[in-house]
Amino acid sequence: MTKIGFIGLGIMGGPMAANLVKAGFDVTGYNRSSVKIARLVEAGGRGADSVADAVRDADVVVTMLPDSPDVEAVVLGEDGVLAHAKPGTLLIDCSTIRPDVSRQIASRARAVDAPVSGGEQGAIEGSLSIMVGGAAEDFAAARPVLEAVGSTVVHVGAAGAGQTVKAANQLIVAGTIELVAESLVFLEAHDVDTGAAIEVLSGGLAGNRILDRKAAAMVRREFTPGFRVELHHKDLGIVQAAAREAGVVLPLGAVVAQLMASLKAQGHGGLDHGALLKLVDQLSGRE
Repeated sequence: MTKIGFIGLGIMGGPMAANLVKAGFDVTGYNRSSVKIARLVEAGGRGADSVADAVRDADVVVTMLPDSPDVEAVVLGEDGVLAHAKPGTLLIDCSTIRPDVSRQIASRARAVDAPVSGGEQGAIEGSLSIMVGGAAEDFAAARPVLEAVGSTVVHVGAAGAGQTVKAANQLIVAGTIELVAESLVFLEAHDVDTGAAIEVLSGGLAGNRILDRKAAAMVRREFTPGFRVELHHKDLGIVQAAAREAGVVLPLGAVVAQLMASLKAQGHGGLDHGALLKLVDQLSGRE
């Protein structure tokens, strides 16, 4: 039985680790919050008191952390994964971070960057889309683990390529949420039945996952986080930096990045990114 050390049991990592247990892996998890460790234990996994305890006997280590500095500290720190894992342990980083950090880790360890898309529901269902960067042989070794948590697992290139594709994903998602938000406020202003409108829009060329999964909650102004504004704000910063580095202009991306930054600056960083609707309400004088 493959032993997996799983670091980061939050909104996404918790259900991912539970799905690995269901798939028959021996999973030991660590999180700063003991409550989240307890949930993994209830699901049949094991709990660890530290990163070292989680990875010491692991064949594979999976990390699901908020940002680049977190991954650097947990993986490369003097008391981190590389300091305690066995030589040759495969590291699968499912966090969304800067591509250059993924390349730095790959230069020091056997690692793939495997950021995921699909939100909390996708993590629960095990239906995530996973874009993987790294050596072909490491992707092959990581694939059975990734297929236990995702339904679409694709090798997109060398180290850092997974993060680059994820940046493009976050650009598309943010832009789509903003346009859905604008459309919903527009429809409401004309007293249209938004439920019926969502149904028919979903069946046409405008159909998309945001309409399917988020529009109903957005209409109700329910913004319980599946993916927090503060994290999407961070991701759009990665997009903007990577675009500048490549000399690519992203005019609409720049606008939605500013809108996300405004939402965070107003104290809404803990809400779901569907809360972009709040800004459209505000700018329309309808809040």
